[in-house]
Amino acid sequence: MSARVVYTDLDGTMVGPRGSFWHTATRGLTTDPATALADLHRAGVALVLVSGRTFEQVVEAARIFAADGAIAELGSVVSWDGGRGVHRLRGALPGEFGDRTPMEVMTGLGVVEGLLATHRGRLEWHAPWHATHVTDALLRGRVDPLAVDAELAERGAGWLTLKDNGAIPATSRMTLLPEALPPRVYHLMPRGISKGAAIAWDLERRGLTPADAVAIGDSVSDLEMAPAVDRLWITANGAGVDGMADLLVAVPNVTVTDAPMGEGWAQAVRASL
Repeated sequence: MSARVVYTDLDGTMVGPRGSFWHTATRGLTTDPATALADLHRAGVALVLVSGRTFEQVVEAARIFAADGAIAELGSVVSWDGGRGVHRLRGALPGEFGDRTPMEVMTGLGVVEGLLATHRGRLEWHAPWHATHVTDALLRGRVDPLAVDAELAERGAGWLTLKDNGAIPATSRMTLLPEALPPRVYHLMPRGISKGAAIAWDLERRGLTPADAVAIGDSVSDLEMAPAVDRLWITANGAGVDGMADLLVAVPNVTVTDAPMGEGWAQAVRASL
């Protein structure tokens, strides 16, 4: 297909190990993603970064990759015009909390502290990157998101949900128990906010439809982009994660790339031009 806009996840998708645009999954050097990016720009196709990173981080990355827009904190913030245009999604955040951010509300209610106490050793802050998030609580570890959602509902916080944003390498800074390894990144955030919802809003802003768009990702949270676009690509590294194969069966417009990370991303970009 010929897309007019490509929405792409960053970590584990467009960029490889340690966020490098120049390394393969096995840490070999490659120029393939850079060449595909140049082809994308030459074709006049808009590129929008869609990430769990903060607004400031994604907007800066958008400048580096000459992206036309950026969606941050797993769909919480849509931005364009170099970050000057901004729209924030509230999702199911109760109206009684007014203009307070989800993190302000969660802090006031003690929600995160309660989860960390219940799942001690299996869940912790994704430090130091969690510190600047305002819409979601950024955590890491290994838990059952559905079970955590049930706990939240029992505590009267059913408007929140825990989203899996993929695997990360274990490091010495982590204090997780062995059974929580290898760890995954989680975003605790209001229901109704997703990468797909943010893409749908952005497409409407652009006067486009899902038929004009393609998305590329690698994690469970990226599957939520599928209903908002014509074709969703999942890189091989994401498709190989435990349990992902069963989830992919339920997504009719998904295609798995042949290669992982940046090399797979390049394949998806070229197929969309």
